[in-house]
Amino acid sequence: MIENKPPRISQDNKQALRNPWVLGWIAGILLVLAVNVGFIITAVVTNPGLVDKNYYEKGRDQEQNFIQQRLTRDRLGWEMKLNAVRPPVAGEPTRYTFNIVDGKGVAIDGDKAILHAYRPSDVDADFDVVMQEIAPGVYSAEVVFPLKGIWDLSATLFKADDSLKVTRRISVQAASGQ
Repeated sequence: MIENKPPRISQDNKQALRNPWVLGWIAGILLVLAVNVGFIITAVVTNPGLVDKNYYEKGRDQEQNFIQQRLTRDRLGWEMKLNAVRPPVAGEPTRYTFNIVDGKGVAIDGDKAILHAYRPSDVDADFDVVMQEIAPGVYSAEVVFPLKGIWDLSATLFKADDSLKVTRRISVQAASGQ
């Protein structure tokens, strides 16, 4: 009497879909495809917008701009400080002061000061604030960060044809209710 057994999964089985090596390769390929589809969906849905709109123009002359900024800093001799009154919390106003003095400690009276808040992970959250001069060489602005996390702040003073900036990285804490 001949037994009718269903084909088994084994290395000895000559049917391709019953061989564990073939099944392993198929499972591996399907896993790689599934991970890639997941990456593509994540990239499309959560676009962080990290690419600057004028990235080529800014990057093309980056070294020259850095050298020019350093030469301007050396020529002017300005000392610049950007400070917060208290650690920033998302959704709550925080006052920032921007102090500028020359090499002798005399306050610099500029034409305009701007504070730029840049969020490395989301270009849509970036913003600029015009700072008000509250005393000679002292500029101030109240800033409300919409999101917690890492931010880069740069304060720039414009005076005639010169401009100089100071940059600092901060961490914005979550509000107590978040």
